[in-house]
Amino acid sequence: MWVSVDLCVVPLGVGVSLAPYVAACQQVIEATGLDFELGPNGTAIEGEWESVFACVQACHEAVHHLGAPRIYTTLKVNTRVDRQQSFRDKVDSVIASRSVRPA
Repeated sequence: MWVSVDLCVVPLGVGVSLAPYVAACQQVIEATGLDFELGPNGTAIEGEWESVFACVQACHEAVHHLGAPRIYTTLKVNTRVDRQQSFRDKVDSVIASRSVRPA
């Protein structure tokens, strides 16, 4: 099943700056070959269910490996069975709709 997620991994007990942990997670995501886009408060990732959730697990493992004793993660999950729609398609659809007024 194709899935699009918004992943936000927050290591706890590591101080104020989270950038090194986010960077480690981004390297994990890049290595999977999944389509993704880093945002200011999370990362959009899409692909086959098993690959995406294996990626989420690998992000947790990488952040723990860097010394985070605890991680709090929020994960938004979106699936469709009628067609495949990328997260970029969804953004483009909203942008295109701005010029259309509802009836």
